Amino acid sequence: MVYLDGAVRAQFEGTRWTLPAKVYASPLEIYTGLDLSRSEITSRLDRQGYRSSSSLSRAGTYRSSGGRLDIHTRPFSFWDGDQAARQIRLGFDNTGVSSLGAIDDKGDIALIRLDPLMIGSIYPKQGEDRILVKLGDVPPMLPAGLITVEDRDFMNHWGVSPKSIMRAAWANMRAGGVVQGGSTITQQLVKNFYLNNQQTLVRKAKEALMAILLDAHYSKPEILEAYLNEVYLGQDGGRAIHGFGLASYFYFQKPLEELQPQEIALLVAMVKGPSYYSPRRHPERAKRRRDLVLDMFHSAGFLEEESWREAKKAGLGVTTRSVRSTSQYPAFIDLVRRQLLGQYKDADLTEEGLRVFTTLDPTVQAATEARVSKGLDQVEAARGIERDSLQASAVVTSVEGGRILALVGGRDAGFAGFNRALDARRPIGSLMKPVVYLTALADPSKYNVITPLDDSALSVKLANGDTWRPQNYSKRTHGNAVPLHYALTHSYNLATSRLALDVGIPNVIETLKSLGYNGDPLSVPSLALGAVDMAPLQVAQVYNTLAAGGYYTPLLAIRDVTTRDGEPLSRYPLKIKRAVDEAPVYLTNWVMQRVARFGTGASMYNTLPDSLNVAGKTGTTDDLRDSWFAGFSANRLAVVWVGRDDNKPAQLTGATGALQVWSRIMADLEPRGIMNVPPEGVVEIPLRMRFDPERGGDSYNSSRDCSRTAQVPFVRGEVPDGLSSCDSDIMQENRYRRRQPPEQREEDDGNWLQKLFG
Repeated sequence: MVYLDGAVRAQFEGTRWTLPAKVYASPLEIYTGLDLSRSEITSRLDRQGYRSSSSLSRAGTYRSSGGRLDIHTRPFSFWDGDQAARQIRLGFDNTGVSSLGAIDDKGDIALIRLDPLMIGSIYPKQGEDRILVKLGDVPPMLPAGLITVEDRDFMNHWGVSPKSIMRAAWANMRAGGVVQGGSTITQQLVKNFYLNNQQTLVRKAKEALMAILLDAHYSKPEILEAYLNEVYLGQDGGRAIHGFGLASYFYFQKPLEELQPQEIALLVAMVKGPSYYSPRRHPERAKRRRDLVLDMFHSAGFLEEESWREAKKAGLGVTTRSVRSTSQYPAFIDLVRRQLLGQYKDADLTEEGLRVFTTLDPTVQAATEARVSKGLDQVEAARGIERDSLQASAVVTSVEGGRILALVGGRDAGFAGFNRALDARRPIGSLMKPVVYLTALADPSKYNVITPLDDSALSVKLANGDTWRPQNYSKRTHGNAVPLHYALTHSYNLATSRLALDVGIPNVIETLKSLGYNGDPLSVPSLALGAVDMAPLQVAQVYNTLAAGGYYTPLLAIRDVTTRDGEPLSRYPLKIKRAVDEAPVYLTNWVMQRVARFGTGASMYNTLPDSLNVAGKTGTTDDLRDSWFAGFSANRLAVVWVGRDDNKPAQLTGATGALQVWSRIMADLEPRGIMNVPPEGVVEIPLRMRFDPERGGDSYNSSRDCSRTAQVPFVRGEVPDGLSSCDSDIMQENRYRRRQPPEQREEDDGNWLQKLFG
């Protein structure tokens, strides 16, 4: 007894539970001018467990009528302070939110944040997870109902109930088996908290003695509160759901205080057997048990007649696991954990209950997941590829600030397996080419966007004695006067290889590292064509620097970390530095816009509107093993990889695989188009963009016929002789080319220009 008394006191008075870190998505910030429609905001509310209601009497409700949306927001403790619950009214027009005000005082509000969606936990190896609640904060019906169903004599007995034991023994004897238990709430807490589930007399004796000791030392409210936080209520893969606080989110995606009587009754009903009465696997069985519990609530007098009848008519209201599991973003949570481990010990993340606020946008994440999964089905069907043989990963960032908005690690985004977005390092193919051209354009005295390049056959003797002989995708050469922009637009390997050798492979590597690549690639000629392995997140870092005009900022998934009580621990401020001069970056991005509009990426405009100006680059590796596309608008960047895990040929180019998925992701994000505003060091000249390699040359000039020209950028002071300006419109070169299938555009010999101009 002395030993057991010490064990009871030591654990109950110490740290009772190890608390996993809670991970939250980025909160939705609402303000006048926000370009979200009413339906888009209500969809976000539904995802976060808000309920449509004619009355806004409780937090977590909304009502939509006419052209407005009323919301009763939830209180939440953010990293920069507490935000109280408020009743707000939103007005809308055809551009989004037109007004934001408070319903109670009719005043205007500059900005309000919705409570963020909890997207996961970082829990210890034993897999226990919980959200602590205080007895005074839970709905009174929960503890009252729990006592009614599980232990009616709880307030009177001293840890064990002889009456309950005798009643259970009589019932079991009559049934010829175990049909009823005699354990009190205190005994159940002792079993879960201190002991195990072994059905032995020694364990049962310890349980009874420890229950008496627990009841002697601590008050009934303290014991009941501990039980509310300890009871086992289900399983989420390898994670055990403990306590009513987490169970409320796991089954209903809302806090405990917002539960309705039928929802409280279901959780109480599940205490008897979380697996046997699982509402997801056995809904009919769970409903019968819930209705029985509701009858007990009604008989006990704390559920009135009308409410009782309405509760029994209601469905279970449990959300589907695929949407509501709080581990629904395993790949992103994996990234968060890796970025945290540099600052926190593993024990801090799994035991101290830290609150981690991330950059994930649930709407962007959902769209990316859906497009990856459906897009692979479509690619396989369109190309005659074996069903379910392809895999993919995707990363979406905000160009401003380098925030990671979405990350998908595989075809089944909810599966916590191999995270391809972080760990699948594959050759990047032609995604490397913009780095080569950026290196060249950084020397404006020697290179500009119309500098003729040599696209003839090439052989290079390597240090090991081998000979490297690159080829164009089409197996054709295009002479020695291919304009620089044209060579990148149509992804010519020979011209790119010669250019890389001319500027120097070490200089290309230096540019690559300046853009944010942290690896150490081999200084070999094939580097120019993508002989460097990268994960999609690493590619996103490089291209985000290009999209940001040459400004480097580390891609981050975390914005703030606080203690469980809301005290700030770490801030992740925006860090920006100039990595590459803006003039050559502007010229490179201008050419990549032509890749998207006229070159290997042109099929994106089968999905995207013609008016949207984006930039990007396809990537295809040897034997068609890897299909890549990296591209960006003014505010969004996305990188997609498609291939096979066994590294067998996927039989896809960048255009026929990854680009098809990328285009649909980007279309869902409603991106802002790139506005070409030249930096101070760049001047634009309207030129006739007419080139035909079959005829052996270019005709770049400012002819009096300005009807077929483009605004061509040059570094100021480095405009080639003989060029002058004239007013014109941008030439639409894609009218003919977009009627061709993607594989014919992957590497084109320029004949389309002859057909276009006659």
